[in-house]
Amino acid sequence: MTKANWTLFWMCVLAAINQLGFGGVLPALPLYAKSFGVSVSAIGMAVGIYGLGRLTGAVPGGWLSDAVGRRPTLALGGLITAAGNLWCALATSYPEFILARLIAGAGAGLIVTTGQIVLADITTPARRGRIMAIYQGVFIFAAGVGPLPGGLLSEAYGLTAPFYAYAIAGIGAGIVASLAVGETRDATHAAIRRSGKAVPTCVQMRLLAKQTGFMLACMVSLANAAARTGGLFSVVPLLGSMRLGLSVTEIGFALAVGTVVGLVAVYPSGMLVDHFGRKAVIAPATMIAGASMLLFCIAPTYPWFVAASVVWGIAGSVGGAAPSVYAADSAPPGLNATTVGMFRMAGDVGYVVGPLALGFISDGFGAVAALVTAAVLLVTAGGLFAAFAPETYRGRV
Repeated sequence: MTKANWTLFWMCVLAAINQLGFGGVLPALPLYAKSFGVSVSAIGMAVGIYGLGRLTGAVPGGWLSDAVGRRPTLALGGLITAAGNLWCALATSYPEFILARLIAGAGAGLIVTTGQIVLADITTPARRGRIMAIYQGVFIFAAGVGPLPGGLLSEAYGLTAPFYAYAIAGIGAGIVASLAVGETRDATHAAIRRSGKAVPTCVQMRLLAKQTGFMLACMVSLANAAARTGGLFSVVPLLGSMRLGLSVTEIGFALAVGTVVGLVAVYPSGMLVDHFGRKAVIAPATMIAGASMLLFCIAPTYPWFVAASVVWGIAGSVGGAAPSVYAADSAPPGLNATTVGMFRMAGDVGYVVGPLALGFISDGFGAVAALVTAAVLLVTAGGLFAAFAPETYRGRV
């Protein structure tokens, strides 16, 4: 294999290790948080604080990737993830647990951001969609499978066991980063040398903020993340239970079907992005994701509810991968790290704000109003992207 393909392989291994740990703690997380004697809203904070941690790690991940290199930053992210999850398992109070979750999220933010920077370094526009689709597929699959071993560990060894396992996974990710992932920063530094000067990070961010297409791609990423965490994970189960009388098992099966179908669609979406160009995939996928939110609202029966989940799975999968390809295309020479860091930060803002905003709307105006809001956000983001974002790669057609 070529050096780029070996780098992709080891990045997929690293992502699989890290995301298995992430998915593994999900079944135990609510019960473990509840064991501290806190309210339901406080349990939700235990989930959301992880996203805030990822948000705080996004831009520093880009800066560190340029300052010390991609490989050390990945390794550092693994060690911080391990430390945070070990602290989660050893926490003796709820505030201590929340702080530990924040630290674990920051470590994950370094890994996720730097991983995409590495992919931007090793790809060309002609094959970027397919390469990132492979990585995204591994990412989704590992996170989706993780709850199975996590649940088994919880039943066999207690609620702290998945956090110990995630700590071990973090150490494993750090080892893979240190020993196997190739350093790709040299290509970026060569580009900076060719340009004749190094640009300060604050100036880099201002340059990117002036790119209409890049900022619209960030808006699409934010909308998708907000709809996923705030709509699909928080409001949709509530709506299915209240309107259709669905059990937890039925809701979980429907969402799992959507996840599996979305996983199958990841690589074909990468091929489409490389063949037809970025806009031809991103704009329709984002608006179809919005339509799926409306389909959840009007679903009269369980099969329709499952169909809505499938539509979301396909559109959300495509909408999650393709904008990152566009963002990488938008990076000026030598600015891959800052570009990916800003893009990841936008998605993490949606991760944090989505559950809070849509939860507030659901409490005040009902679950349907919350999902309609998510739909409007997605359709608006897709429409603005279609109208004003320039194409970064026109593909073969």
